[in-house]
Amino acid sequence: MPTTQAVILARGLGTRMRRADDAGSAQDIVMDAVTAEHAIATAQALSPAQASAAAGGAKGMMPIGGDGGRPFLEYVLSALADAGIREVVLVVAPEHAVVREHFTKIAPPQRVTLRFAVQERPLGTADAVYSARDAVRAAPFLVMNADNYYSPAALRAAASLETDGLVAFEADALVRLSAIDPERILRFALLDIAPDDTLRAIREKPAPDDPLATASERWVSMNLWSFTPAIFHACERVMPSPRGELELQDAVASAMRDLGVTFRVARVRDGVLDLSRRGDVPLVSERLADVAAWP
Repeated sequence: MPTTQAVILARGLGTRMRRADDAGSAQDIVMDAVTAEHAIATAQALSPAQASAAAGGAKGMMPIGGDGGRPFLEYVLSALADAGIREVVLVVAPEHAVVREHFTKIAPPQRVTLRFAVQERPLGTADAVYSARDAVRAAPFLVMNADNYYSPAALRAAASLETDGLVAFEADALVRLSAIDPERILRFALLDIAPDDTLRAIREKPAPDDPLATASERWVSMNLWSFTPAIFHACERVMPSPRGELELQDAVASAMRDLGVTFRVARVRDGVLDLSRRGDVPLVSERLADVAAWP
């Protein structure tokens, strides 16, 4: 049966979102019929509620559509519900009272059962996943970031894996449907996929002449994962990366190398909306304007 539970990593510090001057650049922002300069000016003129959410780094609670808008996480939860997910675990910081207040008292979800897991310190994404170990059932579960909106179709593709794996997004479709500049693709992780649609390796920020970067079809990881509880054992084995964080990518590599886990790949041609910085808010609001948030 398709997977029916998901973990959303909402513990991030929101460092880029907090920076008022990090609206994006001509290389990072592509919007129909407007210049990058206009996009930056728009991003710096957020509504009071949006500016407050940005200053606090609360990406998931960013009101979409301005003051009176629904928090971004409601759209994420709604898409999960549309994809058949019925149980969701939010990994939050101990001080994230506003998130708990909203989803337990102000707007409790109707179509998904929501639980919380606490990541005590921001040690990295592998530690965030490990923090959810007691909150999920002993069955496959999806993992995703709180600042990405995936379509229900992409989420169904992830749920259909029913085991360890991830969704691979075709680069040209990602550029076309997500308004991502083509040059930015190489800043993401490219995937080395075997002919039987299993994962060989993940290549972080490949060089322009890397075979994966020059291939006729390039497949990108946008951090939409399907895991079994085996990932928790891999997360325990991870050592800090050069950035000093416990990285989920390293846990996946350890699971493959040390635990013999095979990761299946679901290929999709779809877009992903990213809400990492203030400059992303206008585009995300525009793209979600006709989407009903009903978690």
